[in-house]
Amino acid sequence: MTQKRDDTGCNNTNCMCDDATTRRRFLQHVTTITLGAMSLTVLPGASADGELPGDQEDSPGESKERPIFGFLVDTEKCIGSGKCLTACRVENNVPDGYHRTWVERYVHFKDGTVQVDLVPETGYSGSGLPSIDSDDVDRAYFVPKLCNQCEDAPCNQVCPVHASFTSPEGVELIDTERCIGCAYCVQACPYGTRFINPETGTADKCTWCYHRIMRDEQPACVEACPVGARVFGRLDDPESEISKRIAAIPTQVLKAHLGTHPKTRYVRISDEVT
Repeated sequence: MTQKRDDTGCNNTNCMCDDATTRRRFLQHVTTITLGAMSLTVLPGASADGELPGDQEDSPGESKERPIFGFLVDTEKCIGSGKCLTACRVENNVPDGYHRTWVERYVHFKDGTVQVDLVPETGYSGSGLPSIDSDDVDRAYFVPKLCNQCEDAPCNQVCPVHASFTSPEGVELIDTERCIGCAYCVQACPYGTRFINPETGTADKCTWCYHRIMRDEQPACVEACPVGARVFGRLDDPESEISKRIAAIPTQVLKAHLGTHPKTRYVRISDEVT
């Protein structure tokens, strides 16, 4: 069985620059602000220039309501085309040998064993997968994987320099200007979605294409999927496609027992999927 943790996760200089720019956009300078007779001093956890992780104040007249994003994966629709993998690599300039998102093929044999393989970017039809005797197979399906965007993210908790943080929209991001490449977050992620980018020496992962969704665009993988197996949208909008689908069918999260409360949800996954 192919070990997914050795082949997963990725980032690119363009996306990482977007993440860093986004962070600078919504972080405040709090070095010393004098308001009348009151002053606000630098708080614990602030950077040398006074920035605080994930802190932002809305400008006058700006709504404080922010979108609540969600991601839904329908394993019954996924055909293992590999188009999502290529789209992610192109969009995010992913280094060879790494992935921000990947697809696993689960094969349940009649003898009770389960085989898990990584689907190549050429897709299921492009071979690259171990051949199997269909007479021995009970059932088979594909499972796309990506960052679970946990509400209680272990990766954030272990970062010693606050480089892993949550955006105002609830998306887990990495400040590459702060990251020291210690890999604590890589080890802490129970889903194997993080890695150290060999080109930058910093942590990397799927960000739901944050630079795209903030322009009201879909993540690259969602846009590329030919069968609609990946759905992204606003959970705070009851009329959005993802809200309607979640309301209509039962969904699950990976490793629910860990209490990380992922925002990436799945339709009809078996117990063997981890």
